[in-house]
Amino acid sequence: MAATTNEIHRPKFAELNNLCSEKNGTEILFATDDWFAAAENLIQDSEPLWKEGVFDDCGKWMDGWETRRKRIPGHDWSIIKLGNPGIIHGVDIDTAFFTGNYVPKISIQGANLTHQEEKLIPKRRKGKSNGIGATKEQLIEIGKLQTENWEILVEMTKLQPGYPDTRHNFFAVESRKSWTHLRVNMYPDGGIARLRIFGQVKAQPKPDKTGLVDLIAMESGGLCLGYSDAHFGHPRNLILPGEASNMGEGWETARRLDRPEILEMDTNGVLKVPGYEWATFRLGVPGTVKKIEIYTFHFKGNFPDSIRIFTSDEPEVTDLRETDDKVTEVLLPPQKLGPHQKHVFESELQNNEKALTHVKICIAPDGGLSRVRIFGHPISNCQNKAEVQVM
Repeated sequence: MAATTNEIHRPKFAELNNLCSEKNGTEILFATDDWFAAAENLIQDSEPLWKEGVFDDCGKWMDGWETRRKRIPGHDWSIIKLGNPGIIHGVDIDTAFFTGNYVPKISIQGANLTHQEEKLIPKRRKGKSNGIGATKEQLIEIGKLQTENWEILVEMTKLQPGYPDTRHNFFAVESRKSWTHLRVNMYPDGGIARLRIFGQVKAQPKPDKTGLVDLIAMESGGLCLGYSDAHFGHPRNLILPGEASNMGEGWETARRLDRPEILEMDTNGVLKVPGYEWATFRLGVPGTVKKIEIYTFHFKGNFPDSIRIFTSDEPEVTDLRETDDKVTEVLLPPQKLGPHQKHVFESELQNNEKALTHVKICIAPDGGLSRVRIFGHPISNCQNKAEVQVM
């Protein structure tokens, strides 16, 4: 059901959205044990940290989920509720810094729970509290859900220790069902730093107060299909919910080396440069575009000089590697950008009368954006159903 992927090269599925993120609304609903470090650490977006010589009342401080050494029958496991239902293409089980205490083996199961079924899960203490474990009463209560019988997404598989060259354990997932909840099984105990679940959201797009839908949003099913450069931040960050809290939560490229030694502007105040950086997205739902918002918040000395956006109405464009030359019709002609602000474009839009499926965002010459919102009217309540090719 799951295939191991060489961690030396990040697999294609790792370019997809991370469905298992605290900022996307993902929650830890249950864990059998949180003795050394709470399971909530699994879903943090930040990179794991190591604090040399730091201990608390329970033992060595660790940035991840770490259970005690079991001295009773069984194994440890947790239940995770994804922020949005989604199709999972692959996972990354990161054991960073867990070298003598990493989990030897792991498996992952999935389910689609109703609200009533979810209510059977015992209420969990809020926050990241360690030094605790599930009580006998809680184990009996959650046993009614029979979570051990959920569908297997990643079979019991060995993990590697958390050294820099072995910490990322990638596994492809073959099932193309949509899931709401996951069960993460440790065999038998130990520590994991982070859990990344890569895939696409499958949920009903939600209109705002004006009746418009953010067609490109991750929550609407939007996906980044390709890009030219992601040196400092991945372009999939552009479609995340909420505002970015810093530059690291946006898309930022390296400085282009083909910039002229002395920069000049055209008559519209846009820099004359030979190159640009780009990122292509498949809209979560096809629709007619009415408004585009570009955010450069936090990018004060490294914002792009200008932006232009191309579009396509070809729903069959699904390959992560083959998008650049298929999205060529102008949606937004070149527009000057400024630092640390919100830019709104409505009257400037072109070729937006028909339902569009893809956009190619081009920034010149380089730099960073924090968010992009593309508002419009969906042509139906159905998401783009074409299968994304990532393997």
